[in-house]
Amino acid sequence: MTTETPAPRFRGSYTALITPFSDGGIDEAAFRKLVDFQIENGTHGLVPVGTTGESPTLSHEEHDRVVAICIEQAAGRVPVIAGAGSNSTNEAVRLAKHGAAAGADGVLIVSPYYNKPTQEGLFQHFSAVADAVDVPVIVYDIPGRSIVRVADETLVRLNAAHAHICGIKDATSEVGRPPRIRNALGAGFAQLSGEDATT
Repeated sequence: MTTETPAPRFRGSYTALITPFSDGGIDEAAFRKLVDFQIENGTHGLVPVGTTGESPTLSHEEHDRVVAICIEQAAGRVPVIAGAGSNSTNEAVRLAKHGAAAGADGVLIVSPYYNKPTQEGLFQHFSAVADAVDVPVIVYDIPGRSIVRVADETLVRLNAAHAHICGIKDATSEVGRPPRIRNALGAGFAQLSGEDATT
């Protein structure tokens, strides 16, 4: 008797969306067209207000509005993983709660940039978000921007403590890492590449 390993919930090509502006504000019509364009051209999912969407430069109101528009316009046609990262744990929790309440299929949480937390600090940061929401949480490991890496052992510990921390967006450029994570966490743990040079 063989047991099938579940496929990761998030797989394929996900578009990290830009946030279009016009006259100093979000160009909502252009953003809606962008969402439709991406879906019509085969994206497997959408990621609003990540790094590409200029999340650190948006006000909370702008951030919340972009997430809401994306979910509304996608209308269930593809999954939406709402960017909800911040170097402030309280802010990341607030953004994640909003994304979950708005109907996101998951939230993307970046390692705290600039602060250089310890591995225990990273564990506490991601755990605080996971404790606050029931939707899947994707860890975004981008040491080129955050300086500190999320160690494989920390990722394993996070998944053991919070089953809905169920994936990583990996921007480490380390080509040997995906098989290590697969061996440690199984094929059901989503691995998304966030590094242009290795995709």
